Amino acid sequence: MDRATLIEMTKDALEHGKAGTMRLAPEVLKVKADIYTDAERFEREKKLIFRRMPLMLAPTAELPNPGDYKAMDAVGVPVLLTRGKDGKVRAFLNSCTHRGTAVAQGTGNASRFICGYHGWTFNRDGELIGVASRDDFGEVNTDELGLKPFPVLEKAGLIWAILDPNSTLDINAFLSGYDTLLEGFGLESWQFFQSRTLKGPNWKIAYDGYLDFYHLPVLHADTFGRNIPNRALFYSFGPHTRVSAPSTVLPMPEGLDLADLAQKDTSEWPTEALMNGVWTIFPHISIATFYGGQRGVMISQLFPGDKVGESFTTQMYLSEKPLTDATRQGLEDQFKLLEYVVQHEDYGTGLRQQKALDAGMTEHVYFGRNEGGGQVFHGWVQKLLDTSNDDLNSLFAPVRQAAE
Repeated sequence: MDRATLIEMTKDALEHGKAGTMRLAPEVLKVKADIYTDAERFEREKKLIFRRMPLMLAPTAELPNPGDYKAMDAVGVPVLLTRGKDGKVRAFLNSCTHRGTAVAQGTGNASRFICGYHGWTFNRDGELIGVASRDDFGEVNTDELGLKPFPVLEKAGLIWAILDPNSTLDINAFLSGYDTLLEGFGLESWQFFQSRTLKGPNWKIAYDGYLDFYHLPVLHADTFGRNIPNRALFYSFGPHTRVSAPSTVLPMPEGLDLADLAQKDTSEWPTEALMNGVWTIFPHISIATFYGGQRGVMISQLFPGDKVGESFTTQMYLSEKPLTDATRQGLEDQFKLLEYVVQHEDYGTGLRQQKALDAGMTEHVYFGRNEGGGQVFHGWVQKLLDTSNDDLNSLFAPVRQAAE
């Protein structure tokens, strides 16, 4: 964990909170509105971003034990995540090497996966260990017919995979040192509580909202945002951005006063106090802390839909400590509130925005000097659309080296 950087960011928030200031981007960013509506661009984004960049497919808490698995669709790619007997997570194309049928569905725990079409069997490491009626089928080299593996990395209690088995992109370089900050959550020991999936607008409209505190006291005035300032501080690590408020009081249950914290030696600062705000992981993840029943985080996992104007977000709620009868209801109430806020306020607004932009009469949208997170995000989207496969590692390597 990069505690020193977390402390510096907290000190920065304190200073800006005391001064009533925030850092501003050099200028207003003008963006063509058709980035949210152009179908051809949308297909390029899926191919050059979601099929090339590491995607956070699951928290460790969703597959904590050997034998645990998760089958899912990620941008049209059927993926199977498994945790082997050795404790390592592996990612595979969820497709039988006989005829291509998926070998697993949903989540669970299994020692092997049997294709429901012809009965070919694979172990948790993806190896083909059984061909039905093998003498009748004929000679095949089972060593060459295991499930197709994807590059995968598990760090900071999160699991990333690249949906290209031939990718040479260094996932550590892509993370740009951000993973050492995310370790501050300690998610590897958290408990998986619940999940659900919501439908939203174009993936970039949805993602814009995670990088924006400007809207909080307006859009969320009737739920939680009425008295929340609309200013934010943005800390970017490569394409990943942490958004936090310039404040002297942290949004913790006891309302921790940073001025009081500043009087103590930094070695006494609780790590929990250093992890507030919204942590976005490019291109599709948001992590935010909430306090309902007990401390929890909501991980929002965003994927483009089949059409340019739709997306799907799976909200995964994790609790820091094991559930009890006393805390379960509080967690359920908090998660229910967040469903309403995101579905009806955030995505409801985003879908209306999508409809207006689809009319084709808006030429540009704008990101103000106070919306630096959105400016960084859209800059990286365009940068990746313009970068070849051969140049991907060189794009991220300097950021990683600077972090180290």
